[in-house]
Amino acid sequence: MPRHALKLEYDGRPFAGWQRQADEPSVQGALEAALAALEPDVPSVAAAGRTDAGVHATGQVAQADLARDWAPFRLAEALNWHLKPRPVAVVACAVAPEGWHARFSAVERRYTYRVICRRAPLVHDAGRAWPVRGALDVGAMREAAAHLVGRHDFTTFRASICQAKSPVKTLDRLEIEEVALPNGREIRFHLAARSFLHNQVRSIVGTLERVGAGAWAPVRVAEALAAANRAECGPVAPPDGLFLTGVGYDDDPFAGGWSEA
Repeated sequence: MPRHALKLEYDGRPFAGWQRQADEPSVQGALEAALAALEPDVPSVAAAGRTDAGVHATGQVAQADLARDWAPFRLAEALNWHLKPRPVAVVACAVAPEGWHARFSAVERRYTYRVICRRAPLVHDAGRAWPVRGALDVGAMREAAAHLVGRHDFTTFRASICQAKSPVKTLDRLEIEEVALPNGREIRFHLAARSFLHNQVRSIVGTLERVGAGAWAPVRVAEALAAANRAECGPVAPPDGLFLTGVGYDDDPFAGGWSEA
């Protein structure tokens, strides 16, 4: 059965997360329903990351094993037709290389978390960013973030229900960008690693927000990390502002396929 690589974009608000749920809508369930409209008995799809309820994606990568040898453009067009009106879209499609796996072949996952600082409620970005009413000190947050880059025991920034075998991860990138908006300021946290622990990104952003607000000194983040104690973590940021923006592979599975880019 030819394996196809699919790059997905979705709004996480209507979904209980990526993973198929018995009684709630999921992104995986929406994609599998669209595939079932094209072929019977399509095996379960796999994805590079299992995003939580309310988390969005602009670069999720999934795989689908199909009986027909679909042309990538035709498959993307057919899936996008059957995905409507759910807020999920296939933005790239290709026949995957031999032995490629969406999850196990991934060597990098990239996330962006959006915070918008303003007193007024969010309108166009409601549910797609974390609204923070006060100003945040970006310099202080950058100083604190530097303590988290590299290989560490991230127990402090790991959900209690996390199923990873080890809390030790290497955070390759944590950059903070400030962008002026017509009505407010947006702060974007860009993170990259081979893999992340459950709630790691949201735990980091929620903790850094405390630094930006002046409630924590930057050095307290280093102390919290060294404690390896979940109780030392700051508040967990809500899912609204989190986006899975990309997945990296040694060999680009979308080379030679169809893409919106």
